[in-house]
Amino acid sequence: MKKAIFLLAIAITGVLAVQAQGGGPGGGGFQRRTPEERLKLVKEKLTDLKLDKDQTTKSDSIFLDYYKAQDKVFEDMRAAGGAPDRDAMREKMQKAAGERDEKLKKIFTEDQFKKWKDEIEPTTRPQRGGGGGNRSGGNN
Repeated sequence: MKKAIFLLAIAITGVLAVQAQGGGPGGGGFQRRTPEERLKLVKEKLTDLKLDKDQTTKSDSIFLDYYKAQDKVFEDMRAAGGAPDRDAMREKMQKAAGERDEKLKKIFTEDQFKKWKDEIEPTTRPQRGGGGGNRSGGNN
């Protein structure tokens, strides 16, 4: 159970790392990326939104704050030791994502935000397969 929770935490943090590697052979699995590295990866995905300079500057700040908040949740979880409280972690992550989205709504057009939520954001999440949380790719 602890392993599954730990892998879930790693998956949330490493989502963009896997996406950047294409998830293909030789991808190397999950890598811990800095907030700045994760920002760079999400910016590549946001090119479809055709953001203007002001929107780009503001969204960069929003995403950087969001990734720093994610890191803080994981640091707090590690500092607490023992088994992480999965529900508390999920609640904190959902709150951070909600705050991020409220800020994005203020700078994106309605169409840009819809495209973010419907098409881009789902690509930043781990893909769930039938094999469970085993990083080796096995089905046990």
